[in-house]
Amino acid sequence: MTALADATTTSPWRGRHARTTVGVFALAFLFAFEALAVATVMPEVAAELDGLRWYAVAFAAPLAAGVVALAASGPQVDRLGPGPALRLGLVVFCAGVVIAGLAPSMPVFVLGRLVHGYGGGVLGVALYVVIAQAYPEAMRPRVFAVLTTAWVLPALVGPVLAAQVAERVGWRWVFLGVPAVAFAAWLLVADAPSRRGADGADGRNRGRMGWALAVAAGVLAVSVGGQQVVGWWPVLVAVGVLAAVAGGRRVLPPGSWSLRAGLPAVLGSRAAIGTAMAAAEVYVPLLLVLRRDLTLAGAGWVLTTGAVTWSAGAVLAARWRLLADQPGRVRTGAVLLATGIAGFATGSLPGVPLAVAVAAWGVAGLGIGMAFSTLSVLALATAAQGEEGRTSSALQLNDYLANSVGVALGGVLFAAFADSAPATAATWLVLAAAAVAVLALVPAARLRA
Repeated sequence: MTALADATTTSPWRGRHARTTVGVFALAFLFAFEALAVATVMPEVAAELDGLRWYAVAFAAPLAAGVVALAASGPQVDRLGPGPALRLGLVVFCAGVVIAGLAPSMPVFVLGRLVHGYGGGVLGVALYVVIAQAYPEAMRPRVFAVLTTAWVLPALVGPVLAAQVAERVGWRWVFLGVPAVAFAAWLLVADAPSRRGADGADGRNRGRMGWALAVAAGVLAVSVGGQQVVGWWPVLVAVGVLAAVAGGRRVLPPGSWSLRAGLPAVLGSRAAIGTAMAAAEVYVPLLLVLRRDLTLAGAGWVLTTGAVTWSAGAVLAARWRLLADQPGRVRTGAVLLATGIAGFATGSLPGVPLAVAVAAWGVAGLGIGMAFSTLSVLALATAAQGEEGRTSSALQLNDYLANSVGVALGGVLFAAFADSAPATAATWLVLAAAAVAVLALVPAARLRA
């Protein structure tokens, strides 16, 4: 008997689950490819549409729209089931990428990004609920490993493919080709098992959308302010943080930030782990270029190393019996993440070989892969039947808030030293990210299997 569980009896790729699993993988792949492809072609988009001043907004817009979508769609998915949300999200998502692909100006392009971001938020909630309703609980870790793996291939080929498409037929086809793939993916999950919840209004949702708009405005302000595109960006960041925190307390379930056992402990662990990885990743290419004289392409391959080990960590979490204890592997993942991020920071020291920094970033990816997919499983396990949508919405909303605020605050600190000592500032911020990963151990101690 090996340490790996028997894949023939619990594999989501076999039997009645196979079709749904292919669809889940395809939709996650689509989200990943679209995100990486847009980042690749955005300089050309901004140049052709004369919209460099809109550059940061084009990235922040879908994030803000996604916040509103997550808040709005959670209760609706619980009431109607994931099927209608999948259809609506797909239509809105595709409409947004078509608007962006046909945009005659940068403001219209940003409008398309807003529309597609809303559709992506709806699809994100619906996809989690499909997983909760279509798969038995024992199989969910492997399904979330599938979601993680779906991000690896786009990381390897997405930027190159997008660049080739933009060069041969124009950047617009990076967007206009998405609907065909999205429709094919939807066909695979359209008939996945699902159930409706109870009808009727929910008093807890009164005023929810107003607060969701405040959160969206806060996320937009933090994201744009963090790019330092205006002279008064510190004020923009401060107001954005206040709006995001105040609105987040009202949009998320009561007690979400109390760190007590249950969903709050899951949200706290995810916030610390996700923010640590996102905040460190911002400065990885910069340090590799400034300290190691790597090209941007070379730095990109180091990031890809982390993406591959992220997937490997998710697979190990789902299949290796030595990691069967879910709270334990979250704590193990947090320790590996903190160790890997801190190890990468040592790569800025002159006597440390580059291989050490690359290997350390791989360890960081392995750690977040173990922890992040496990936390998704634990979050769904806390949801009462019929409330999977609310739980999925809370999980993803919390991720949006923590990551955007954390990265933007790091940008504020970096700005103070960007002209005098950028590499030193980046190194300290990476070490600070490692400390945030260590903080994840506090709520992780309250997790329950």
